[in-house]
Amino acid sequence: MTVRNLIAAISQQEDLNFLLTNRIPRAALTRFMGWFSKIEQPLIRDLSIGALSLFADLDLADASKSKFRSLHDCFTRELRPGARPVDPDPQVVVSPSDGIIGAHGAIADTELFQIKGAPYPLADLLGDPDLVATHRNGSFVTLRLTAGMYHRFHAPHDCRIEQVVSIFGDCWNVNPIALKRVERLFCKNERAVLRTRLESGETLTLVAVAAVLVASVRLHCLDLVLKARQPGATVFPCDAQVRKGDELGWFEHGSTIIVLAPEGFAFCGNVQEGTRIRAGQPLMRRAGS
Repeated sequence: MTVRNLIAAISQQEDLNFLLTNRIPRAALTRFMGWFSKIEQPLIRDLSIGALSLFADLDLADASKSKFRSLHDCFTRELRPGARPVDPDPQVVVSPSDGIIGAHGAIADTELFQIKGAPYPLADLLGDPDLVATHRNGSFVTLRLTAGMYHRFHAPHDCRIEQVVSIFGDCWNVNPIALKRVERLFCKNERAVLRTRLESGETLTLVAVAAVLVASVRLHCLDLVLKARQPGATVFPCDAQVRKGDELGWFEHGSTIIVLAPEGFAFCGNVQEGTRIRAGQPLMRRAGS
């Protein structure tokens, strides 16, 4: 059995997987990883990237460069121009990131779910009654980024970013095993809520959820790295106009983006749970268009 096959076999053992990725000092390990990943010493860099390629499906074929300064530089890599073409249909909202499609569907009043049979209230995720009302009976889709994926995310449509809220929280793993065991997991983890308004007036919201080994998000519209270190929520007013496909920022490692749309949007035919999607591919479209 190869090392990769052994790692895959261990990852399928749910009890062991949950123990190794959650029953650990999550916050301390995440802070350590943030420091360690930025080490530029060549031997540490090469061993770290080599280890990542064993544990994750690391594909660097689309990267804009083949040499990296550090593990962090590899995590947050840019892609060569044209690697993620953006669907030009103005009626289509595209995926903001590469990812695996998870739970998605209609928001039942103000309730959605992290996996089948595990609902959670939109109010606990967003912490903003006005924003909750905007997405009442709307639609949602969960996109999970794995460790080896491209970690930058992009504007899903032409829109204006009106506000960013950084919410303090934990850093549970966000894989399917943890989602089955930890109630309201997305509401417990650290997250950044990006409220955007489409040119047609609808509100589209992106919720960037942190995870173990990642508790910071870089956002270009604020020109800073969000690292929630105090309990509660920190509101950042914003007024940034972006075009569909523009880069918004990146995760420091793999994690999750939840896309929330108001009533009047339907999923495109390629949206199926468990399938992979790339940034720029169709995600939702206005119903009837």
